[in-house]
Parts: sequence; structure tokens; C-alpha cells
Amino acid sequence: MIPGKYRSVSGRAASNVEFKLNKETPSFPGRLLQHDLERNYSSRQGDHINLVSSSMPSFPILQRSSEEKILYSDRLTLERQKLTVCPIIDGEEHLRLLNFQHNFITRIQNISNLQRLIFLDLYDNQIEEISGLSTLRSLRVLLLGKNRIKKISNLENLKSLDVLDLHGNQITKIENVNHLCDLRVLNLARNLLSHVDNLNGLDSLTELNLRHNQITFVRDVDNLPCLQRLFLSFNNISTFESVCCLADSTSLSDITFDGNPIAQESWYKHTILQNMMQLRQLDMKRITEEERRMASVVAKKEEEKKRESHKQSLLKEKKRLIINNVARKWDLQQHRITNIATNQDGKDSDSQDHCQNDGSTISAFPEETGSLDSGLTSALQGLSVTDTHLVEVDGDTLSLYGSGALECLDRNWSVQTAGMVTTVSFTFIEFDEIVQVLPKLKIKFPNSLHLKFKETNLVMLQQFNALAELRRVDQLTVDPQGNPVVNFTLWKYYVLFRLSHFNMQKINGTEVTQNDMIMAERLFGILAHVASSELPQYHLISILGDARKKQFRYLLETKGKKPGIVNEENNDSKRLVGESTNRATLNYTTRDFYNEKLEEIKEKKKFCKMYIEDLVKEATEINMKNEALQKLWPQMFIELVRDAVMEIRNKNSYMKLCLQQITDQK
Repeated sequence: MIPGKYRSVSGRAASNVEFKLNKETPSFPGRLLQHDLERNYSSRQGDHINLVSSSMPSFPILQRSSEEKILYSDRLTLERQKLTVCPIIDGEEHLRLLNFQHNFITRIQNISNLQRLIFLDLYDNQIEEISGLSTLRSLRVLLLGKNRIKKISNLENLKSLDVLDLHGNQITKIENVNHLCDLRVLNLARNLLSHVDNLNGLDSLTELNLRHNQITFVRDVDNLPCLQRLFLSFNNISTFESVCCLADSTSLSDITFDGNPIAQESWYKHTILQNMMQLRQLDMKRITEEERRMASVVAKKEEEKKRESHKQSLLKEKKRLIINNVARKWDLQQHRITNIATNQDGKDSDSQDHCQNDGSTISAFPEETGSLDSGLTSALQGLSVTDTHLVEVDGDTLSLYGSGALECLDRNWSVQTAGMVTTVSFTFIEFDEIVQVLPKLKIKFPNSLHLKFKETNLVMLQQFNALAELRRVDQLTVDPQGNPVVNFTLWKYYVLFRLSHFNMQKINGTEVTQNDMIMAERLFGILAHVASSELPQYHLISILGDARKKQFRYLLETKGKKPGIVNEENNDSKRLVGESTNRATLNYTTRDFYNEKLEEIKEKKKFCKMYIEDLVKEATEINMKNEALQKLWPQMFIELVRDAVMEIRNKNSYMKLCLQQITDQK
């Protein structure tokens, strides 16, 4: 028997292992490797060995005494002999164990005649390539740790290999080991591996040491049916997904991840235990049932969070696709408006000028037929035809995308939700369509203080007049995108003047100052006064609301009174009301509303015309009849008198005739 000891770098002593030189022993019992392997032997045979010069100057010849050969007939230790080459070993074909630890050997050679060799230890040398082993078909333990090997190669004939130690080398890739079907222990610690794969065929592997590498992901480990211990400490593994194949391993019972980024995560232990229920030890610590239970609880919570996160991601993606769809339709709509405006140029200038004055735009078009971007088309395939608008309540903000979103104002909003909304954002909606729902907005969301407009075709200052009917506006944000009105230098001052009764605080995120209010009044105050003074009273009353009509009539009534009768309070009231009335004359009418008014006026004109025509016709007929009667009346009167005289000339006959007529009537 050949005694030997295995000691790990971490300081833990492994149990003594005895190797029986018996062909019936298929593998070595016990745990041969836990971390990095080093070797110490109980006896120092090198003290009794002589190396003499040979006919080949580069290779010394090994000579042992007869006593040495008898005492250690099947093993040879050349540890710490300062060897730079393997010596020539003749007459030692019966050797089973050969130890070259802690030398300076650069190449494996001169051992091809040792065909019964089972254990070869070349730990801590300067070997750069695995070679010279093709004849050692009986070799079962090969220890090449702490060398300079860069590639795993030339192991084709070592099919009986049970332990392969290559730790502390410069290997960057696992390769050329798939034929080692009897290999139980593979140590590749302290190399330069960046990933783990190509492990198919290692059907007997029970222990795999990959500590102190640069590994970021692991594959094929689930294809190792006998793997029990896997050491991945001190690598660059940061996610469980990069080692998810471990969850499919049914034999793995001991694993280490300490020293990896993943081990610093709060979910690390629970995730590993939840996905690898067969584990008995994690990071060299035994797993308790309480830890498994806690892992199960945490895993369920994590799964719920994951599902919720996935749901939110889907909703977010759907939102993005809908907004893209709305934006695409909006762009097509604006493009068609431009084409229509171009085609109409010069054909009907009066009509065109009128359209420009009221700032209207066409908001309804048939379905587009143009070609679309292929990526966008595929992304939108999952959306239904109704996904052309979006309504979203996020905190205190109500966001509306697309004209169809305006219909949401007709919903039965809960008091809590409606009261919570303070900001309303309009995107990809014609401003003229927004104007029509402002009364509903005021009622449904009474606490809305901030309005945002983006891609709403705000093209002229008059459109801001429509916002005056809201209850209150503290902030106004008009995005330059899709709103040309912001290119006007004085647009902010006009807003401040027209909506001065709101005491607005911010416009486009900028604080409103007292100087801004004064400048707005100077710029537009006179204009509003002139506009209101030049309007006829009936027209002025028609454009004011009911409350403003009462105020305006109050002003008209007080004009005729003497100055002494009206007290100072009434004078102040008159001044304030007058200022409000001046601003109220700055009105905005949408094109649709204007067209409706035109149609209404046309209908009234048509009705009035027909009514007057009927009256004139009837009056003409009456006059003609009257004239005819005047001409015929003298003759008619004479005939009436004559007939009456003739009838009563014979009184008896006349009475009989009258009685007969009465009888006939009955």
C-alpha cells in the first residue's frame, strides 16, 4: 500500500487516503479535493537517491540502492531536488507512484516506460504543456497544480484517469476532457477561466473545483449525472440566471458562491435554496430546515414581486405602443392637413383666410393607407383597433393621449380619484376639441390647477381665451413641440393678461412676477378696452355669460345716475367689473362652433325669408280681394235689396217658403 496525504490551501486537512494497487478498485474512496491541492509525503526518499550523469548530458540517471528498492519498491519521491528535467528512470517499470513536487521541471519526459504508473505528482514546477503521457494508460491520479500550463491537451490515452488536478495554471478554456468518463475529481482552481461549459461526457465526475477564476456564467453542469460538490468561490458571478443550469442538477449537494458578487445580494441565499432544493451545504455551511422554510416564504414574495414587475413592464410596453400608435396617426393627420391646405391655396382665398383667423384644423380623416415602418407595424400588431388613445392617472396627474381620450371625462370618476387630480396633460389632441370639453373638466376635476399641452396645435393667441371659463389655473405648460404659438414673443404676457383673474403662478415652469403682470397689462389692456368699446351693446351682451350680462347691465344702468348717488364702493365695483368685461370680449370660437353658428344663421335666414314671403303673399291676396269687393259691392247691394223686396212682396207665400225651409232643415 502507498500512503499519501492531501491538504487544502484553506488549511483544512483532508483525511488520509490509501491507494490500493488492485485492478479491482475502480476509483479512490474519500474526498480527494475540496479546494486547491498540495501534497506532502510522510517519507523523504530523495535523501537516499543518487543522480548520476548519463551519456545524454541533459538528463541525469536515477540510481537507487537495493535496500531502497526493496523498502519502496513501487514508489519514488524526488521532491525538492532542484530538478529542471525529469531524470532517466531505468529498471523501475514496477513503479506505481512518482512524485516530482517542488522542482523546476519544464517538460514531462523520460517516464514513458513506467506503464504501470498510477499516481503522478508534478505539483509546483514550471511545466508549460501537458505531454509525454500517452503511454501511461494505467494512470489514475495526475497532479499538475501550480505550473504554467495554458491549455488542456494530450490526455486522449488516459481514459482511466480518476483525479486531474490542474489548479494554479493559466488555462482559459475547458477542453479535451470529454473522453474522461471515469474522472471523479477535476480541480481547475486559480486559472483564467471566464466561463464553464464543454463538460459533456464526464459521467463519473463527483467534484469540480473552479475557485479563484474569472467565471461569469456556467453551462452544461446539469449534464453531469454524478456531480455532488461544485466550488465556485471567488469568481465574477453576479446573477442566478448565469448559473441557472445548476437548478436542473439532481445530484448536486454541496456548492459554494462566496466571494462572488451574487453572494452580496439580499436575495442570494433564498434564491439558491428555492431553486436548488437538493442542496445540503451552501458555502461550506449546512442548510437547516428553518432556512429552507424561510427561503420558500421569501421566494414566494419574490415571485409575486416578479409577476407584478412583469405586469408593470407589460403595461408600460403597451402604453408605449399605444402612444406610438397615437403619435403615428397624429403625424399622418397633420401631414394630410398640410396637403389639404396646399391644395386649397389660391382656390378659395376668402375661405382660407377665414380658416386662418379662427385657427381651426380638420380633425377627422379616413383610415390611413400609407406605408409604415416595418418595426413599428410588427410592434403594433398586438393592439386592437380601439387602441388609438390612452387615459392614464399617475398620482395627481391625468394624462390624455389622442382625441378619443376626451371621452373619459364622461366616466363616473370616484370622488377620491377626481379630487386627487391636480394636473391634466393633453397630448396629440386638437386644441379645438379640448375647448369643447373644458366645461366637463371643470366639473369632473374641480381641483385641477395645472394644464399641460403638447402636440395640440396651439397656433394663435386667441385660443388661450377659451381657458378663461375654467374654475382655476395656477400653472400652464405649453410644450414647443406641436404648438407654434410659443414662437410668439409676447404669448406669455397675453396669457397673463387674459387669465389675470386666475393669479397664475407659473408658465412653462417659470415663476410669474409682479413685473410680468404689469407688462401684460400695459401691452394688452388698451387693446381690450378698444375692442370692448367698439362693439355694439347687443353684440357685447351676446358674447358674455349670464353673470357677465347682469354685471354689464348694472354698468349701463349706473351711467345715467348722478355722481353723488353712486357711493365709492359701487365705483370700485364698476371699475373691477369693467376690467373683467373688457377681457371677456376677448373671446375664442372654434371652427366647428363657428360652422354650427353659420348653419344656424342660414337656417334662421331661410325660415325668416319663407315666413315673410308667406306673409307678403297672404297680404297681397287680401288686398286684391278687397279691391275686387270695392268694385262689385254697389251692384251686389242693389241685387240684395231687390231680392229681399221681391221675396216679401207676397207675405203668405214668403212665410210658407220659410216654414218649408225650416222643415227641410229638420
